[in-house]
Amino acid sequence: MRKNDRAGLARRTLLKAGLKAGLAAGMTLALTAGLFSPPAAAEMLLPEKDELTFGFIKLTDMAPLAIAYEKHFFEDEGLYVTLEPQANWKVLLDRVITGELDGAHMLAGQPLAATIGYGTEAHIVTPFSMDLNGNGITVSQEVWEMMKPDLPKQADGRPVHPIKADYLKPVVESFRAQGKPFKMGMVFPVSTHNYELRYWLAAGGIHPGFYSPTDISGQIKAEALLSVTPPPQMPATLEAGTISGYCVGEPWNQQAVFKGIGVPVITDFEIWKNNPEKVFGITAEFAEEYPNTTLAITKALIRAAKWLDENDNANRAEAVEILSRPEYVGADAEVIANSMTGTFEYEKGDARPVPDFNVFYRYFATYPYYSDAVWYLSQMRRWGQVAEAKPDTWYDEVAKKVYRPDIYLKAARMLVEEGHADAADFPWETDGYRAPQAEFIDGITFDGRAPNAYLEQFPIGLKGKQTVDGNDVAGG
Repeated sequence: MRKNDRAGLARRTLLKAGLKAGLAAGMTLALTAGLFSPPAAAEMLLPEKDELTFGFIKLTDMAPLAIAYEKHFFEDEGLYVTLEPQANWKVLLDRVITGELDGAHMLAGQPLAATIGYGTEAHIVTPFSMDLNGNGITVSQEVWEMMKPDLPKQADGRPVHPIKADYLKPVVESFRAQGKPFKMGMVFPVSTHNYELRYWLAAGGIHPGFYSPTDISGQIKAEALLSVTPPPQMPATLEAGTISGYCVGEPWNQQAVFKGIGVPVITDFEIWKNNPEKVFGITAEFAEEYPNTTLAITKALIRAAKWLDENDNANRAEAVEILSRPEYVGADAEVIANSMTGTFEYEKGDARPVPDFNVFYRYFATYPYYSDAVWYLSQMRRWGQVAEAKPDTWYDEVAKKVYRPDIYLKAARMLVEEGHADAADFPWETDGYRAPQAEFIDGITFDGRAPNAYLEQFPIGLKGKQTVDGNDVAGG
């Protein structure tokens, strides 16, 4: 992607000169050139590293990065940033670990999985949660036509939402009776999408399969076979008939509607209301070596998230135009706008208001809650990615090793002092755990302080001391 334009380069040069040669002189120089507006009087950070490259995947929830770049929030913090789209989540993570990328838009499960050594092993941390909600589950037109006759209808004839996987179960059984596997796509083994799809399927009595140390397909005992497909390839893979459905972020559910090849049956907002989605990930070494830079990045991203949600989403139309550019998401603005501006189209012509489909700042969306980390770890255990039982203390320890609200709150305090944010926007008194949450599709309550008790409530999934042994579940 392009770097900052010539005016941006001038701003950066002047800002660096001001910071390094003396703030007062630098500010005077920048103001004289008309290129820099100083913040309110507050502590100024001197980033240890100011030239940075961040990675992202072409999804609408990378928006805080795009906005921090386009609105010069990075530059305001003395940072000169390049944004680079990545081919897939594995490449993205690997490049952060090797230092080719300084940080990235990440799946919330990636820093956790890497830190506990599932897949690639590395200590990744996050000081910033990028958004809430934003995903959907789409099925092919063929599957939709098989599901539709049995769905409850509203008075106007449209299906009642949310649609549970109970209505998919007869379709899966029909495929099996014909000797055909029922295949669905998700974006990565430790993605929110994988866990949301599994959650929805299991809540409807469809087994999504287990992982084991010797079989990482995730298809042990599976009734629906889930496999990885990169997000931008989801619609084409569905159209080709390789899969019969998928779980992905936007705009790739709405793209299926736009092309007439699939129907989104549920959003993740309806699976788990206001669920955490992506995070911004950096290595623990980066955070330790460049503490001021890490604070500056976090400040810029918080400001971007605030801009995206402020004044009842008044800036979303502009955000859609930015995201539609080829260097960002590169999808039609009309498709991106379907979800980013507070609506969601389930079938062609069946657009319904979902004002919180994409949340970037409201509800303390940017705060990295320990309980969010614990939920992801609980799902890793439920499906066998964490192969053996762990005490509740383990979940808490891993969460605190990866999620860094201390960095976040320090950045937030600086923004409040500078007049860029209100104190009420941040949960200063929290211990990092949300109150127990019950707004799930199956009505089961999640308490992040008691993950093992949480797992005991599920009819499908590992619990207690159970392990996957070959094709069977062993232990009690």
